[in-house]
Amino acid sequence: MTVATQLEIRAIPPSDLGLYAQVPIRFEVRSRLRVALVNGGLGGMRLVEELVDPPYVKDYDADGGGDVPDPLCWPQEFDVREWAFFLAVEAGRPVGAATVATNTPEVRLLDGRRDLALLWDLRVSPEARGRGIGTALFRHAASWSRARGCRQMKVETQNINVPACRFYAAQGCRLGALHRYAYAADPALAHETMLLWYLDLQCEGPGGPVTGAERR
Repeated sequence: MTVATQLEIRAIPPSDLGLYAQVPIRFEVRSRLRVALVNGGLGGMRLVEELVDPPYVKDYDADGGGDVPDPLCWPQEFDVREWAFFLAVEAGRPVGAATVATNTPEVRLLDGRRDLALLWDLRVSPEARGRGIGTALFRHAASWSRARGCRQMKVETQNINVPACRFYAAQGCRLGALHRYAYAADPALAHETMLLWYLDLQCEGPGGPVTGAERR
């Protein structure tokens, strides 16, 4: 992996989410992690990777079914005063972006906790993937969350996004929960399983607090 050169990660206000939305978040689904129950679930669950045939394109921004990309809708749908929006810029062009949500009661994934940050969104332009931009954004989001006093950063993804699952595991996250029926109310998404990952931000090491990625 070649880390992007001259990469700048800058915080942006909600008014600049138009730039943020220029970074696509679509990817091709080639495999999925099927949930296999052991003894009906009493013996636990296993995630078994299997190919998807035929592959298809998943676009998170289009999941809502509207004509406006999701990032432009967030300030209207949520109180984003305690959110952070980050834009990764290379040679003056947006190549990646990330959003962290904190202390927002209407966001159920925050579980009512003030010490939990939620990595709401992480995206890298398709042509810029594999060059360390996602890792740089993830670490920036984790550092911001730690500075806010959060003890953990939580990430939601799905079993059809196997590259994302591998990425979060490589960053030191641990799978904390899965919900097989989280999207059952939406026929277009009902086949997906929610996976919730957690990164410990305040684990003490010999030199003080370290992230899971730094312990690897």
